[in-house]
Amino acid sequence: MSHSPVSDPLAELSAAGVSVWLDDLSRELLAGGELEKLIADKHVVGVTTNPTIFASALSKGDRYSEQLRLLGGKGVSVDDAVLALTTDDVRAACQTFGPVHLRTGGTDGRVSIEVDPRLARDSDATIDQARKLWETVDRPNLLVKIPATREGLAAITAVVAQGISVNVTLIFSLDRYRAVMDAYLTGLEQAQAAGHDLADIHSVASFFVSRVDTEVDRRLDALGTPEAQALKGKAAIANARLAHQAYAEMTAGSRWQALAAAGARPQRPLWASTGVKNPAYPDTMYVSELVIAGTVNTMPGSTLTAFADHGTLPSDAPAADDYAASTAHFEALRRAGVDFTDVTDTLEREGLAKFEDSWSELTASVDREMRAVSTDEPGSRPSPKKSAGADLLAIYLNDHLAGATAGLELFRRAAQTQKDQEHGTTLAELAHAVEQDRDSLTQIMTDLGVSTDHAKVALGWFAEKAGRIKPNGHLFSRSPLSDVLELESMLLGVQAKSACWRVLRALADSDERLFVEHLDELLERAERQAATLEGLRLTVAGPVFRSAH
Repeated sequence: MSHSPVSDPLAELSAAGVSVWLDDLSRELLAGGELEKLIADKHVVGVTTNPTIFASALSKGDRYSEQLRLLGGKGVSVDDAVLALTTDDVRAACQTFGPVHLRTGGTDGRVSIEVDPRLARDSDATIDQARKLWETVDRPNLLVKIPATREGLAAITAVVAQGISVNVTLIFSLDRYRAVMDAYLTGLEQAQAAGHDLADIHSVASFFVSRVDTEVDRRLDALGTPEAQALKGKAAIANARLAHQAYAEMTAGSRWQALAAAGARPQRPLWASTGVKNPAYPDTMYVSELVIAGTVNTMPGSTLTAFADHGTLPSDAPAADDYAASTAHFEALRRAGVDFTDVTDTLEREGLAKFEDSWSELTASVDREMRAVSTDEPGSRPSPKKSAGADLLAIYLNDHLAGATAGLELFRRAAQTQKDQEHGTTLAELAHAVEQDRDSLTQIMTDLGVSTDHAKVALGWFAEKAGRIKPNGHLFSRSPLSDVLELESMLLGVQAKSACWRVLRALADSDERLFVEHLDELLERAERQAATLEGLRLTVAGPVFRSAH
């Protein structure tokens, strides 16, 4: 599909019928007026949130501190505090987007808030929390986000039947997308029977894009054949185009036509996860390749900025030939040995796990802030007295922090070295996760009153730099052994990190300053990292040593 440069890409994208939404929300954006500027200058007409976004927002700045002090002083539970923080931000965003909501007749000006991801396998609990979020925010331009798990399908139908507008999230497969559309239609039919005005019910279906390429490319890299390499970077767009074809088929059907005649609004396809994760690919490809009228593209800030700077639009919309080419691509993947059903199942599991991790980080941060407030109040429980054990723990944690700093440098270097080669994307994602883990360790040390030994941390950084000359058979240049040794070093580092988390997990049973659920999540994440590194290590080592025979 050919593309044409334009002078104001976001304006042209909007004119082409694509609603530009921002995949980000924070109190900084709201209070600083940045969100209003994006609406006025960058054609942004909606915003989406998720647990990861809220966890990130809470970690930056101090705009939440005063509210947390008030909530802590009132003895509010952590879950209720999280509800208050998130719904306050979303309500404020709904207010900011109010004029857009009116101008577009309710189609845009939408703000999403997600149910607790830990409820994704519990239909009844999801329904209850969706209703609570809807009533708490109490704004007509709200969308409640519900994951598209099998259990989530029943919840989607139930809340739509109650007149609640829904953003269905974490959709990866065509079969699940068709089930989501069916759940929405069923909900509309039940809402109509209950006397609700169908025109007041809105929905989008968030079909995830970039993560599909990340997982498929990883499997193609593992196959290692020229045929497999030629298939990289194409599955995500093909999957999304076939999803739109399924949407077009649904809206042409008699079932939808009857609902539309009664005033129902279509459940628009929303392209989610549109930030490009592989630096070898154009940074706007998941926007430029999916310019289809009547759809939504929700972009992280970096992608929005990139498209505003140099985005391009296709000369024509997807046609029958594009759908046929997409179908042919999945047949080629099947012949190459990629099980796409397993790909989408894996992505759903990992997506839920990521949101659960972020939710744990969010609740842990809120819990820390609220407990810090309570310990400053008269009559509060005194902090544990420092002991010889505390001194030893400080040494132990600083040793691990120094190791984490060296390890992070190693991950970053490996990701940079192999960014244009196999496994580059996986290593970049691991480097980001390792950085988050190091930040978690730093926060835990702060919670425990352990000061950072900056000299020791700097030594860890220097040791990694000095250690770049390794016994790989070459003094300064890389040899075939370099990748193997680096992966083994990274694997050992992750295993050491797991040992640290286990020690802290054992201490958490008797030390209220340690958050048990967060440590459990850190342990599980480390186990996933170790499994990924072990797979890469074996994949890389095989060809290196077989070539010696």
